[in-house]
Amino acid sequence: MLKHVEGQDWRALALPSAAAEHPIPTPATSASSSEPSVHTPKVVIIGGGFAGIAAARALKGNEVDVVLIDRTNHHLFQPLLYQVATATLAPSDIAVPIRWILRKHENVRVLMGEVTGIDIEARRVTLDHGTRTETYDYLVVAAGARHAYFGHDEWEATAPGLKSLDDALEIRHRFLQAFEQAERCEDPAEREALQTIVIIGGGPTGVELAGLMATIARDVMHDDFRCIDTRQTRVILVEGGSRILPAFPENLSAEALHDVAELGVDIRLNSIVTRIDDGAVYVGDERIPTRSVFWAAGNAASPLGRMLGAPLDRVGRVEVEPDLSIPGHPDVFVTGDLAAFTRPDGRLVPGVAPAANQMGGFAAKNILRSVRHQARLPFRYFNKGDLATIGRHRAVADFGTIDFTGVPAWLLWLFVHIMYLVGFRNRVTVLIQWAWAYFAYQRGSRLITGGAFRGQRGAGEKERSVKAA
Repeated sequence: MLKHVEGQDWRALALPSAAAEHPIPTPATSASSSEPSVHTPKVVIIGGGFAGIAAARALKGNEVDVVLIDRTNHHLFQPLLYQVATATLAPSDIAVPIRWILRKHENVRVLMGEVTGIDIEARRVTLDHGTRTETYDYLVVAAGARHAYFGHDEWEATAPGLKSLDDALEIRHRFLQAFEQAERCEDPAEREALQTIVIIGGGPTGVELAGLMATIARDVMHDDFRCIDTRQTRVILVEGGSRILPAFPENLSAEALHDVAELGVDIRLNSIVTRIDDGAVYVGDERIPTRSVFWAAGNAASPLGRMLGAPLDRVGRVEVEPDLSIPGHPDVFVTGDLAAFTRPDGRLVPGVAPAANQMGGFAAKNILRSVRHQARLPFRYFNKGDLATIGRHRAVADFGTIDFTGVPAWLLWLFVHIMYLVGFRNRVTVLIQWAWAYFAYQRGSRLITGGAFRGQRGAGEKERSVKAA
């Protein structure tokens, strides 16, 4: 799926046309339309993802002061996160400092910190458990999503998901470390477990991880070891439904199933994981010995949504008004993965980057309309299509009335991501660097660095980590 798309012209992407024939009344403000206010409205944006960045860029140079808050100092191009996890790309290939993106936005400040409280009555945001507060006139909450383990949060330590650079590096560490341990292992059963990878979830992330891990084990690493044959690695993809890529049309799901299986991936449909421990995954009654388990089975909205006191859907997304504000608080907007916005056909806007871009920029547009005492407009989502890659040179593409597969779809995927990724830096430089890394499987990305990964930490270290958090 084209889960995240970013353009060189962020404002053009972020501010799609809206249905101006149905304006939404502007909420009352303290300033009279006949008497200019000396107060410059302050907009606080929570989150430096696609929606948050789009909102900040759309407010550039306008009559507002903007504060963007994020727990990290970088914006992440998430469509390629799985390639960092599989040691195909380096972290710096898909991340860029937020301050660099907004360096020419003189009315925008960036704060690195974690939002731990939102008081919508006092119009105040609390950072890092009270070490700092920020008041606002308008609030844009673009906090994104997190992993959902469906009541089994204890599985997270053994089966990490993929949402951040830290997650990607964790998965990469485990993926590479398993081969290193297998190389020195003399027990055939243990070696087989080390060369068994289980990926839970048959959506785009799971399919992309499974396809690329199988390809790397088979085609890239087989000459790197002397005691093991990486081509014997088992990659098992577990999906609870009847088909992979369930959001795609059935014909594309079937094509993807064929392509993934051709890469040597063992696909288990209609299969439910019942237990995960340090040595095995249980699929139904079957025990699969493995040392590498990765989670791609579900998402839940950021817990910040619960601080707003607005209605939530079953996965914690905030149910928003047509203008993207929350009921009863027209000064608070929710965008991106955290927003539950129902389209005219009854379907929700998907949690993908094109939608986040559009929602973030559109919220900014309505804020400016309010500041200027103009009627707000209702949001309309424009579906830009879905793409999912399979291995190195295959993909499926769905554009509603048009879909295609194979190498042409992969070339489209490559073009789209190169074009949107290079919005960060010089087009030619990034194209050369990224293409070389991708096609040559840069060795530097397969380095194992840092200490023991999370699954090998001792209880004492885990306890210290919890206390530090």
